[in-house]
Amino acid sequence: MINAATANNAMAEPTEFPVAQVPRVNIHTFCDNQQTAETLQSAAMDRRMARAHVTIQLGGILAAVQVYQTQPTPNVLVVESHSSREGILLELGQLAQVCQPTTKVIVIGHLNDVILYRELIRQGVSEYLVAPIGQMQLIETIASLFQDPKAKPLGRIIAFVGAKGGVGSSTIAHHIAWAMSNNFGLETVITDLDLAFGTAGLNFNQDASGGMLDALGQPDRIDATLLDRMLTKLGDKLSLLNGPGGVDRDVSIDASAIETILSVIRNSVPSVIVDVPNMWAPWIKHTLLNADEVVITSTPELASLRNTKNIIDLLKVSRTNDEAPRLILNQVGMPKRPEIPAAEFAKAVGIAPSLVIPHDPQSFGAAQSNGQMLFEVAPKSKSAELLAAFTQVLLGTDKGGKVAKSGLSSLFQKFPTLRKK
Repeated sequence: MINAATANNAMAEPTEFPVAQVPRVNIHTFCDNQQTAETLQSAAMDRRMARAHVTIQLGGILAAVQVYQTQPTPNVLVVESHSSREGILLELGQLAQVCQPTTKVIVIGHLNDVILYRELIRQGVSEYLVAPIGQMQLIETIASLFQDPKAKPLGRIIAFVGAKGGVGSSTIAHHIAWAMSNNFGLETVITDLDLAFGTAGLNFNQDASGGMLDALGQPDRIDATLLDRMLTKLGDKLSLLNGPGGVDRDVSIDASAIETILSVIRNSVPSVIVDVPNMWAPWIKHTLLNADEVVITSTPELASLRNTKNIIDLLKVSRTNDEAPRLILNQVGMPKRPEIPAAEFAKAVGIAPSLVIPHDPQSFGAAQSNGQMLFEVAPKSKSAELLAAFTQVLLGTDKGGKVAKSGLSSLFQKFPTLRKK
């Protein structure tokens, strides 16, 4: 990892691209053993497969041949075989007699055979996977069948949510977005989902544009061109999709509308920061469950601890194939306020904080009053350096070959309150 002093001049790219949602398709699977069936069953429960309709049967390729003699084949057909190279080709020859040409076929075999793979691809099989397979391997394979190979990789959606009001989640989200675009050169879009009380416009000294409200009013029409007209430019690589910032109108928000808007954005830029308001509704739950990464900001108080644990427990149960959410403890060390020590907080919620930010009202207050970021008004403050370093961790530039490992220990020695997940 590079240290915070050099982070301002670094260029970064996320080390792993997100896996796309599988579209609304029918997927039939015919497994040859129980282990593969259990893997497929778990994969079918993943959030990325929520739209698809999956059926799982035993019996392998020959069972599929029997079934499709009397019914049409699905959009995607996954079949498994323990046979030899010649046996698999023979079984697939029988399947070809009953398989519709529009069906995409994935074969799971137990032979690591390049010749077999080439022959299967030549015959029109979409993909050959060698068992045992992983859940995410299968999901990514299916999702890739419906993606344009020339399309850019999907951008990553990072949702920031506060454990309760006033913990500073929005402020931190805006700082991370600024650092991603300015320090690391990533095209980044902030989406402020708090239509009534959102602070993104204030924090960047921008008038409320209402772009998010316009987008929610016509989600089916949203494309990259229309979206670009709704965005407010905050810099060369930073844009904002803002709410109207008023209480004069009632807005009904649908989860699918938010998902559609975020999908269009992530197809255009590599980084999408979602500023989630501190409230609870079906569309907020849906947004958190379907984000590529979730960052929870909390303060070291009992109410925050309770709410943080509730959110973490929900995400862990519902996002079994995703990394655990990241936890930020903010406003630590506030004078005269009883606080829960970070170690006890971590033990109670089951996750160690990725970042602990000290109480720093002077620096944050000056930045907010000027409509600027901490990096601009107090770049040498401890909070600014911690946020810059956390951005680097969030982007994953502490992993891999470009960054010297020796910098990792020196960074954590310099900032003992920064911890990797």
